[in-house]
Amino acid sequence: MSAEDFDLASLAVHLHLTPEQVRKMAERDKIPGRKVGGEWRFSTAEIHQWFEDRIGASDEKELSQVERVLQQQAAHDMVDEVDIPDLLPPGRIFIPSVARTKNSLIESICRLTADTGVLWDPDKMAEALHSREALHPTALENGVAMLHPRRPIPGIIGEPFLSLAIQTAAIPFGGPRGTLTDVFFLIGSTDEALHLRVLARLSRLIQAADFLQHLRAASDSKTAWDLIMSTDAQLT
Repeated sequence: MSAEDFDLASLAVHLHLTPEQVRKMAERDKIPGRKVGGEWRFSTAEIHQWFEDRIGASDEKELSQVERVLQQQAAHDMVDEVDIPDLLPPGRIFIPSVARTKNSLIESICRLTADTGVLWDPDKMAEALHSREALHPTALENGVAMLHPRRPIPGIIGEPFLSLAIQTAAIPFGGPRGTLTDVFFLIGSTDEALHLRVLARLSRLIQAADFLQHLRAASDSKTAWDLIMSTDAQLT
């Protein structure tokens, strides 16, 4: 394991738990870890993946708790809070999107995002997204996909960003039980911690009452952005 990985004490600080709580979670296979020389060690990459999986399976109450932990860590690291409307301006909301296949949707949203200046290598991003989707689809049962590489690629990103494409017609995208997908967020993060914070906030946003219904009905990017801004402001 890397020297940058967590031990019991540092992971407890990271998760805002006690070392005893983390030890019990590890012993019960509630969190990925292994013993090295009799001491618990936790891979940073595996912990971030565990967080991502937890976010994807959580309800609003659990998401709020996860986001609170991530916000506490951000405050400890003295970094700014995630601001979804700021990361996703109207110029990166693409309505309507008319892709007919998974491949064309990925290539389209990467190309359109690159045209706004925040993504320097759309082909490399598209390749990373294809690899991530092949590993585990990001499409959810509610018709939303949160596209992102398996790991952030800061070398091709000018700044952290979000993009959004809303399809005129839903397409197959690997959703559970064959669910079709018509709302696609693209997450461009510079590091794992930021990615998790954005993912947690977005997950809360799309679970807000009637949000997706109104988002799908938005006729233009400004209308969609206004909805995102007002809904995000209501999240506590």
